[in-house]
Amino acid sequence: MLDPDALVAAAVTETGLEDFGADSFRPGLDRLVDALRREAKLTALGEEILGMRLRMLLANRLRIEDVYRRNPAIDDEPVDGPLFIIGLPRTGTTALSQLLALDPQIRSLRLWESSSPVPPPEAATEHTDPRIAETAQGLALMYETFPRMASLHHETATGPTECQDLLGMDFRTAHFDGMAHVPSYTDWVLGCDMLPAYRFHRRVLRLLQWHCPPRLWHLKTPVHMLGLDALDAHYPNARFLWTHRDPAEVLASLCSLVGYVRSWVSDGDDSAELGHQQTQLWSEALRRAMAFRDNVAFRDKGGEHRFADVSFATLNADPLSTIGGAYEKLGLNLSDEAARRMQAWSTENRQGSHGVHEYALADFGIATDVVRESFRFYTDRFAVDIDGR
Repeated sequence: MLDPDALVAAAVTETGLEDFGADSFRPGLDRLVDALRREAKLTALGEEILGMRLRMLLANRLRIEDVYRRNPAIDDEPVDGPLFIIGLPRTGTTALSQLLALDPQIRSLRLWESSSPVPPPEAATEHTDPRIAETAQGLALMYETFPRMASLHHETATGPTECQDLLGMDFRTAHFDGMAHVPSYTDWVLGCDMLPAYRFHRRVLRLLQWHCPPRLWHLKTPVHMLGLDALDAHYPNARFLWTHRDPAEVLASLCSLVGYVRSWVSDGDDSAELGHQQTQLWSEALRRAMAFRDNVAFRDKGGEHRFADVSFATLNADPLSTIGGAYEKLGLNLSDEAARRMQAWSTENRQGSHGVHEYALADFGIATDVVRESFRFYTDRFAVDIDGR
């Protein structure tokens, strides 16, 4: 059975290290493990999968703190920007992230270095690091074991990934909700202080860029919308690309993904209530993000220059023009080289190129008209294209 003390002890044994830095990670770890034990209905395989995941996060935290102990000057590294992709899940954030990662001026968080950030990457070996092959093998095994995942969320070892594990090392992030049914933990996250999580998030970025520039980061995970005030406190120069899509399409696709991933670790079936749960979570995320944006615009007198809105439908139809418009809004230059790379990627990776994702909102206990009414406060504000797939 999962136990927080045993997980901590296992990470200490694995690494030979004991200093986790600030103890801010422990409240979230305790609540997450408690929710997994009481609410998630984990199978034996599920306990093994999630136990490995939590031990990895703890071990990575120990290794990061050890590098800082030996190299305290890393804490002086400036972090430019960053550019944060936000928006509801399943709104094109992954495709947009892949495109931004092709811009030579931008530093992306790659899957291999998110999974194993220590030793910090080196510019001379960033494309040949042995961790790339190890991560690729792990991905291949996942797609072989859970074949539907390729059409639901496709990644590569060297491609950009969500920065959720940077928050996960402080155990203050709602993305664990997508792995298992943990409502009490998710409720705690919605009310917890997110400043420690973003403090550690920035700590990891400094480490990763230390010997591997550039410093203008682009990062993404939808859960940022739940903690933008804390994010802004640590990244006061952050700019945001906000993706938009019909919430009915979002919720159907998201519930299909979450239900599938949860099935890896549990034999429980919460599909009848999943739609309602995800509607509550992401409507709250949007309300917080909109309030943050309004506050920034008022506080900074013209702070709207920090936000660029990106339509899912427009991004799919004309990615280069869409990104060009977003860059102009954010004061960035789209170079000819970046445009050439983005156009080539768009041609080779059209929507559905990794398989067709089929889903129906009715499978998850909620109707299309109910979803659209629940999100009208958002769709009216941003003139979201309803029915735009």
